[in-house]
Amino acid sequence: MFRSLRLALTATSVGVVALLFSLQLRPAEPASAPAYRYLRVGNSSDIHPATRAGYALIGGGQDLDEAFTWLCRRSGGGDFLILRAAGTDAYNPYIQSLCHENSVATLIIPSRDAAEDPFVAQAIRDASAIFIAGGDQANYVNFWSGTAAQKALNAAIQSGIPIGGTSAGLAVLGQFAYSAQHDLPDGPNLNSRVALSNPFDPHVVIVRDFLHIPALQEVITDTHFHARDRLGRLLVFMARILESGKSAKIHGIGVDQHTAFLLDPDGKGVVAGSGAAYFFEAARKPAKCEPEEALTFDDVSVHKLLAGEKFNTTLWTGDGASYMISAVSGVLQSTQPGGAIY
Repeated sequence: MFRSLRLALTATSVGVVALLFSLQLRPAEPASAPAYRYLRVGNSSDIHPATRAGYALIGGGQDLDEAFTWLCRRSGGGDFLILRAAGTDAYNPYIQSLCHENSVATLIIPSRDAAEDPFVAQAIRDASAIFIAGGDQANYVNFWSGTAAQKALNAAIQSGIPIGGTSAGLAVLGQFAYSAQHDLPDGPNLNSRVALSNPFDPHVVIVRDFLHIPALQEVITDTHFHARDRLGRLLVFMARILESGKSAKIHGIGVDQHTAFLLDPDGKGVVAGSGAAYFFEAARKPAKCEPEEALTFDDVSVHKLLAGEKFNTTLWTGDGASYMISAVSGVLQSTQPGGAIY
């Protein structure tokens, strides 16, 4: 009997050992892939050089070397971070060959889950310069608002990290931003004609305080400005903000393609590139800004600046041509010779 019991125990022990051995050989269950994507070139370890705050407002189109080298100089040669909601790491080799930073990385944040990931917030906090790429600003607003990523971005701005954006990335730099919501049947493309004819068109969606850049308070921006004829819709955005009572005064900045406005924290900036930057100011509500009614908005002041010309967003004055522009029953009028609006 005892011999049978010993054999039974031995068989059981062998079975346990075999089970344990098989568990050791079994591949580990793969960890779920992170919701973000992080692609980096250069050194794998971060450095933390002294940085200088500054804001590069780039109008879109072909990348402007001067704007990126300006950001790189302010980064102290540290770790340059590109933020996107979709796309590739195409900026990595371009910026690294242009600037020779310690590293250049692209962080793609395509969802709210990704924007809450601790790695994402830490990558933003470790950056020496931040650049928000073009794309769809509705995704930036929808995916990042109220998340750890947004908090880290504003903390970086407050700590003096230089930041820039092109196209959609520029659209979210001001205190107010056209959010280009795309949950409508005919998509997000709001043109000036539609906006001027009905300032309360469903596409006119404006958000506030996505980013907190002191030099861009009471400012809303627009991009691809002349090429896509966006002056009319920028006036509509300004009119809607004044009509809402959310600001007693509103400024607009429109930047052409292949053009940038390079702005210091004290409000002093300079235009670079081949196009123009336009600076608008309105201090009183529009005469008519109602649903299904064409906009009437009188005497909005404009400064038009070309490369090398300077503007101060604190005093709202600077170089360049100055004129007035109005919308009268949805039709733009200008005090420039010949009535030119650009």
